[in-house]
Amino acid sequence: MGCHAGGRHRLRYKSRPRRVGRISFDWPFGSQISKDRTRWSLPRTSELDSVFPTLCFTLISLNHETQQWLERLRGGDPRALARAISMVENRHPGAPEVLKALFPHSGRARILGLTGAPGAGKSTLVDQLARHYRKQSKTVGIIAVDPSSPYSGGAILGDRIRMQNHFADPGIYIRSMATRGSLGGLARATADVTTLLDASGRDLIMIETVGVGQAEIDVVRLADITVVILVPGMGDDVQTIKAGIMEIADIFVINKSDREGAERVEREIRALQSLAMRGDNWTPPIVKTVASEGAGVSELADAIEKYEAYLAKENLLQKRNVENWRERLIEMLRDAMLEKARAQMGDGEVGRYAEEVAGHKRDPYTLVEEIVGKLGKY
Repeated sequence: MGCHAGGRHRLRYKSRPRRVGRISFDWPFGSQISKDRTRWSLPRTSELDSVFPTLCFTLISLNHETQQWLERLRGGDPRALARAISMVENRHPGAPEVLKALFPHSGRARILGLTGAPGAGKSTLVDQLARHYRKQSKTVGIIAVDPSSPYSGGAILGDRIRMQNHFADPGIYIRSMATRGSLGGLARATADVTTLLDASGRDLIMIETVGVGQAEIDVVRLADITVVILVPGMGDDVQTIKAGIMEIADIFVINKSDREGAERVEREIRALQSLAMRGDNWTPPIVKTVASEGAGVSELADAIEKYEAYLAKENLLQKRNVENWRERLIEMLRDAMLEKARAQMGDGEVGRYAEEVAGHKRDPYTLVEEIVGKLGKY
């Protein structure tokens, strides 16, 4: 098996990899892959075949094998998709090249964000919506953003526990992601995973955010339509409404609406709507559901369709996408600058700066200005 980039640039297997140039990459098996102008060196390993597309993206421009892998991903192949998502989640050096190659094939899927308080029944509602859209022969991607385990950093809940009925359906792809401590409830890599699912040909992507109930504004940056889910009788519905999460809703859902207090929640929502008008003149509808029984799911799907039609009629979707990408680009720039700063300084230097500031030997404002100035020179 070979990995050819054309001309003299090719991979050569050696018993021991060596550093022959200025550029080197970390390899999952603990070895290094290095490059000079004409030669690549990499470890000889029986495990190479299983990660070959990852290797090629790390090293060189697209080759035949990698193109085949991407074609499988674009065709919806779950194994190819899972491999790419793992690269993104683990921040593999080749992940940016994967995303660059696939981004032109994204932008076709409708993205639906669902958020709400803990215990609101978000997972059950997502499960029912997936069933509904599959009956319409639509393919579905589901991203379930879960709290991170304090021990492993992995997702605690796990989609495979909550949505077992979809295992045998190739038209549904489910992925759990850990928040890894990120603010706003969205895992850092969720946006990139959304791009991968989109490029794989999914008609609809549903993002179920971690159920903190009050800090889900990030979902707006990814979703075309945001659904806020409330539930009566939990004692926090009024607090949730006042917390500001209501401002991001395109559609309200009162789940478990067979419980006492559902009418009160509806009145509170309508009272808030009467106090403020949205910039797009859309009044979010209120849909009552009992997701565990499938009740109200069709009505929710209808509400989603009506809002899609409204966005198209008023030419609002493109405007929303531009606004969302503006926020995402700022976030990407911030992350890139932070990573660059950490790479240049190292943890030791950051710790030394922290000690100086804590001891009032230096002020943090001048220090940050100096660091930013140094970054601009590289």
